[in-house]
Amino acid sequence: MYQIESDIRRAATMPGTFYTDPAVFEACREKVFARSWQMITGAEETVKLPLDAMPFSFMDKFLEEPLLLLRDREGTARCLSNVCTHRGKILVEHPGRLERGISCGYHGRRFNLDGRFLSMPETEGMENFPCADDDLTRVPLRQWRQFSFASLDPAIPFEEWTADLDRKIGFLPVEQFLFDPARSRDYLVRANWALYCDNYLEGFHVPFVHKSLAAVLDWSAYRTEVFRWINVQIGIGKGGEEVFQLPPGHEDYGQAVAGYYFWLFPNLMLNFYPWGLSINIVRPLEAGLTKVSFRAYVWDRSKLGAGAGADLDLVEREDEAVVEQVQIGVRSRFYKHGRFAPKQEQGVHHFHRLLAEFLG
Repeated sequence: MYQIESDIRRAATMPGTFYTDPAVFEACREKVFARSWQMITGAEETVKLPLDAMPFSFMDKFLEEPLLLLRDREGTARCLSNVCTHRGKILVEHPGRLERGISCGYHGRRFNLDGRFLSMPETEGMENFPCADDDLTRVPLRQWRQFSFASLDPAIPFEEWTADLDRKIGFLPVEQFLFDPARSRDYLVRANWALYCDNYLEGFHVPFVHKSLAAVLDWSAYRTEVFRWINVQIGIGKGGEEVFQLPPGHEDYGQAVAGYYFWLFPNLMLNFYPWGLSINIVRPLEAGLTKVSFRAYVWDRSKLGAGAGADLDLVEREDEAVVEQVQIGVRSRFYKHGRFAPKQEQGVHHFHRLLAEFLG
């Protein structure tokens, strides 16, 4: 469907129609997102103990696959289809505890906590019953630090997806970071999901759009490092603001790193600051409408309000304003595609290459 030149010096961006065509939006639903890893938001607060359970949709209002995250009696986390294999009713409707296992409120079908069919009334005379189709489908589930991820049909080995992330920030005790609801919120952006990612994936616009952020970062030292499935932008402080105390032996030791901005294909951003972590989850809703969920996890409250992560709400609203203007622009009959700035837009080039790969 698309081809992006591997040499960034010759490459052109995705065409404007990529961000506006409903058919492309639909293609991304199955070819990109159904094969991706998605964070199960709220799992770390809701499903902690044996028998805890939380129903959720794989991607709310986009890929509405009903799923169930739970811990069995031994505390093992599992992700199952939340649809009864008899007549399709949703099994668990609210978060809670499964003291009596999983049962359907429609006709009484029961399942073990590993998804295996247990029983159902009025089955006399049924042939070839039960069979594998009567069990609940087990959905791939993985854990990174305190966060849970699910995939409907994973195209990327999870350990490969997170390997470079671990290498860079493995020194941080992410398991100890505490969710801060007061600093977490959702934003609706009148633009295509990929356009929002494009904007995130380059620091080129920082001096022009984010004056307050540019005041604390050394833009000349700002850089992007690209790996197979993810990339990271590294913001270097100008001096005097909060920076990471990197351990000896770290590959960036001796540098005044004020922020690590990780993007994991296709729609997850993990932004690490000396105070903790800000997560951006980019959720498509329509070809020209996106929901971005910000979730903050605080490690050191004494460092809040300073440095590169000081006013994330302001930065987000500045990004929204410019991205929405770009969405209007790419609809123009006179816009075909752009070119990549070789130093500043490596992350965008990487993203477009992966999109072309997945869309075939």
